[in-house]
Amino acid sequence: MDLHFHNTLTRRKERFEPLDPNNVRMYVCGPTVYDFAHIGNARPVVVFDVLFRLLRHLYGDDHVAYARNFTDVDDKIMQAAKDSGEMIEAITRRTTQAYHDDMDALGALRPTVEPRATQHIGQMVAMIQALVDNGHAYEAEGHVLFSVPSMPDYGELSRLDRDALVAGARVDVAPYKKDAADFVLWKPSTAEQPGWESPWGRGRPGWHIECSAMAEEHLGQVFDIHGGGLDLVFPHHENEIAQSRCAHGTKQMARLWMHNGYVVVNGEKMSKSLGNFFTVRQLLEEGLRGEAIRLALLSGHYRAPLDITREKIAECKGQLDRLYGALRGIDADPNAEPPAAMLAALADDLNTPLAVAELHEVATAMNKAKDEDKRETLAGALLAGGMLLGLLEDDPDAWFKGAAGEGDLSAEEIEALIAARIDARKAKNFAEADRIRDDLLGRGITLEDGPGGTIWRRAD
Repeated sequence: MDLHFHNTLTRRKERFEPLDPNNVRMYVCGPTVYDFAHIGNARPVVVFDVLFRLLRHLYGDDHVAYARNFTDVDDKIMQAAKDSGEMIEAITRRTTQAYHDDMDALGALRPTVEPRATQHIGQMVAMIQALVDNGHAYEAEGHVLFSVPSMPDYGELSRLDRDALVAGARVDVAPYKKDAADFVLWKPSTAEQPGWESPWGRGRPGWHIECSAMAEEHLGQVFDIHGGGLDLVFPHHENEIAQSRCAHGTKQMARLWMHNGYVVVNGEKMSKSLGNFFTVRQLLEEGLRGEAIRLALLSGHYRAPLDITREKIAECKGQLDRLYGALRGIDADPNAEPPAAMLAALADDLNTPLAVAELHEVATAMNKAKDEDKRETLAGALLAGGMLLGLLEDDPDAWFKGAAGEGDLSAEEIEALIAARIDARKAKNFAEADRIRDDLLGRGITLEDGPGGTIWRRAD
């Protein structure tokens, strides 16, 4: 099957051809670990998790390498430590674990490798030295800076003019810079700040060099796909390209650049500075299902802005109820192939809204099918298609029964009341049977009587 994705670098949709089909390589910029991840941070995780799953499905699990880094040395982390009095190592350890827990709850697979910046300082120093040696970087007052004028085609990814490049980078006007657009590769550290010895004195890396060094270490000098949020196109990804190409003398860093759109609230980009954001942890603690949050993040095309609200997540929970309901009580083959139309949707620039619509088409066909064998065949396709999107990975009965909250009836108590209702009906005591049913309904438990018996579900 041919894959076609939009390449930010060329501004067109292109056929995807990996450098080596036996070793497909993808790098996605990960979090700076100083706080909980908000829903906007989660969007690239979910988007590129679907891409990871698609590539593994087509090329084989053992033939796809996915690297997503942790930035664990950064001025934001230092500021968080200063504000809280907590040690930097404690902050990064705690927030890394929180990130893993929250993204696990969204059904995201762990990448093949999750490199940490602090474990790759030697590789960063070596890359900076290579840039200095070949005339693309220079030392000034304890800093090492990349010389933007040394790269004639700098700016190809963002396509901004020079004034916009300087303004967009929010550069510091520093007397040691040879050009206003030059950016920091290495900066000095005080005794109180994290730092490592280098040819330019004790210091720490700039943000951009971290990803260049980690990508080279784990994926090579040139690899297949580099992904991230649209906000990273400039300056981060632009500067990654500059550093990597100039250090290695290559024409490319990654062959394909993919960027997901912003998460917005009422048309405005979600951000901490605007105060209009909510964290994944916050939504989960409110009782919203991780899989419903995931579906909400996949409900729009990855390159378009996406408005996320609690109401949207609740609507996605309803969609999942329908899909899980179609699977309930059916022995679906977990090794079945996903629906061909759904695969085609994902192969066409990762069209997840169309892929989800195809799942609903299969569920509709299941509900209409009279033949049990056909229903089971369709159920296998539905399950396989859902898993390709990271959905429908729960047991259908467990999905509807959910977890008991404080004060809720336990599953055992509910089953006992259902048994008592069945006994009442057998004794033709229909008033008692109705009383039990109404009592359960009042406590958030819905009963569904069918040929196979009575099943129940918790109301959300």
